[in-house]
Parts: sequence; structure tokens; C-alpha cells
Amino acid sequence: MDQHYFTPSPTTEDRRFPLRVRLAGRELDLVSSASVFSGHGLDKATAVLLDRLDEITPPPAEGTILDLGCGWGPIALTAALLHPQAQVWAVDVSERARELTAENARRAGLGNVRVISPEEVPETFAPDAIWSNPPIRIGKPALHALLLEWLGRLSPQGTAAMVVGKNLGADPLARWLGEQLPEREVAKVASAKGFRVLEMGPAL
Repeated sequence: MDQHYFTPSPTTEDRRFPLRVRLAGRELDLVSSASVFSGHGLDKATAVLLDRLDEITPPPAEGTILDLGCGWGPIALTAALLHPQAQVWAVDVSERARELTAENARRAGLGNVRVISPEEVPETFAPDAIWSNPPIRIGKPALHALLLEWLGRLSPQGTAAMVVGKNLGADPLARWLGEQLPEREVAKVASAKGFRVLEMGPAL
């Protein structure tokens, strides 16, 4: 990456290139570019999350799923493919990432993906599910603020699934979330390849 993937408006050249990936059992011909997270393919953490979706609480068939930090779109596209009646919101601070996700949703023939900047999300937005590979490397204070903001938006019955590296603090993060949001149970629902999938349940 020539710049941080969380740079809102990367100044690096938008060098786009083809990206062929398999998501939700489908081979997709997509596009990626420089200065987006894991631009050359599916990163290991996201792959672990997507491989273990059967171990998390399924969202309502016609619910709203938020991909927080969408990058070029693997989580949002998977959610839209698996839940065609749901509305998938793909949020990222990076303008380039949002452009790529919108283009990739078009290439995949998906009409249920809404790509939007964090500032454009209505204050009343209350997703039924959050699926995320959160941007751990933005630093602990910024990460904590980000998670509290968006997890606090969940509908009362909503759930959140996040994948975090064990060596990047998955277990301490799970404990911290449980302390900060005691009305919701935090569980480690899966572990693989050095990553944990954390799930935050509905409000008790």
C-alpha cells in the first residue's frame, strides 16, 4: 500500500487492475486499485470471517447488514449474495474504497448494496447486523471510538461479527467490549489461522 488504507482521499495514482475472487460460492471478476486494504486479494482475516459465517447469528432475511470498513468490498458483496432480500450498507472513510465497492457490486449484478461515507449515514441508522474486519492498525484509541460509535447503533436485536488477529489483541478487545457494552454478550465463536471471530449478541 502506497498510503494507509484509511486515508480518506489517497493521492497515489488510481491504478486499477482486475481481481478474480470466489465469494459466497461464486467466481467474480472484480476490480481493485492501489491504496486500499488488501487490494490484491482476499486477506486472511476476512477469509476466516467469511468461511465461518455459519457460526454466527444469521441476520433477518430482509434486514440491514453493515460492512464497516468495506475496502474493495468482499464482506459487503458476500452479504449481498447470501442475503439478496437484505439491504447491505458498505461504509468506508476511503473515497477510493467506496468507488471500488460500488463498481464491484455493479460487476456482480448486485442491486442491494448501498455504498456510503461515514458522514452520510443517517443518525437514525440502526443495522440488524454488522460484519467487519475492523481497522485495528488505526490505533487503540481511534479503534475503540470507532467500535463504540457503530456498535452503539445496532438495533436492540442486532448482532455484530468481527474478525481480529490473536496477536493484535482479539482477547483483550473482547473483554473491553464486554465491559463497555454490558447489555450485550460478547463471545468468541470461532478461531482459525491466528484469528478470532468475535460476536456481540442482541441487547439483554
